[in-house]
Amino acid sequence: MRNLKLLFVAILVSSIGYSQGNSGDTYQNSASRILSTNLGKSITIGGYGQIDYNEPDGSKAGNIDVHRLVILFGYNFNEKVSFLTEIEYEHVKEVYVEQAFVKYKANENLNVLAGLMLVPMGIINEFHEPTTYYGVERPNVDKYIVPTTWRELGVGISGNIDNASLKYQAYLFNGFKSFAGGEGVLRGSDGLRKGRQKGAESVVNSPNFSAKLDYYGILGLRLGVSGYFGKTQTDDSSISASTVGVSMIGLDARYKFNNLELRGQYITTSLSGTEEYNALTGKDLGSKMNGLYGEIAYNFDLKGVEKLTPFLRYEKHNTQAETQGNLEANDAYDRNELIFGFNYKVAEGAAFKIDYQLMNNAVSGSDTSKQFNAGVAIWF
Repeated sequence: MRNLKLLFVAILVSSIGYSQGNSGDTYQNSASRILSTNLGKSITIGGYGQIDYNEPDGSKAGNIDVHRLVILFGYNFNEKVSFLTEIEYEHVKEVYVEQAFVKYKANENLNVLAGLMLVPMGIINEFHEPTTYYGVERPNVDKYIVPTTWRELGVGISGNIDNASLKYQAYLFNGFKSFAGGEGVLRGSDGLRKGRQKGAESVVNSPNFSAKLDYYGILGLRLGVSGYFGKTQTDDSSISASTVGVSMIGLDARYKFNNLELRGQYITTSLSGTEEYNALTGKDLGSKMNGLYGEIAYNFDLKGVEKLTPFLRYEKHNTQAETQGNLEANDAYDRNELIFGFNYKVAEGAAFKIDYQLMNNAVSGSDTSKQFNAGVAIWF
């Protein structure tokens, strides 16, 4: 395994010393790119995927996996009405519909959308294509606090207010499922993640409200504020303790100056009624969850469109930042991570990645776990 690590490093280092052109639009995801570029065409096809290698430090073997492969289809009915869907294969054998929505362009500043859509919270949930972020794996804040890829069924509006340099989104979605078949779904270790319904025979008791504003009035800077408010869903609405209230607020920032890139986000979630929920279900769901990360990256221009980008990211996230009742917070859920590595972009939409993770938690005397990661990322 040591030879495998050296091989990845040698490939990256040997490429230094050339020149590269400019990259594409960092702030465009698959849906926006396909729906904006298939004008005049009925059908447009795209996709993205990643192959990951993960080796815990000291292990004699690593895991290699086709983590995800996604095929996208966009269809224009006319100049105002379009449809987009994503079909995702995870780990070769699991199949999901990640998005499936109709978009109606009412005018230049207003779109109406309905179907299975991404919840606009933070950065990665909307911009999760593997060539748009640094590191082999997505940030863990966007796994434990924002349960990426987070998508639900709903209806809403989006658009731009150009004279104020604002992009807006506002939706009504079905919420997380917290109780099904007489059992609780949510828990302390990963917060709301198990409650994602993903559009599969979803239960709806009450709609949840989601909104985001992005400001783009300063060159190179993008600022976002997100909100998500409502209640979880249950298949037995006669049991009031089977649901909890959810209030999630997110702040995010992205900045590009020449070859320097900075990113950061902060997400905080308050859950009400967790004491009653835990008493009913025997779970250990916290009443508050927090997460943040900061990242710095620098792009070295190589030959043609190729680019080598070292990066460093610090993350901290806690799914039991606060608890209710007699539940004591588990320090193992108070985690922090340091990730550093390289992205080697070999074409627009294709990259090799390597990184090293140092992971710790707040348990007294706990050891830092370490992991080497390498991967291939594509987006077209």
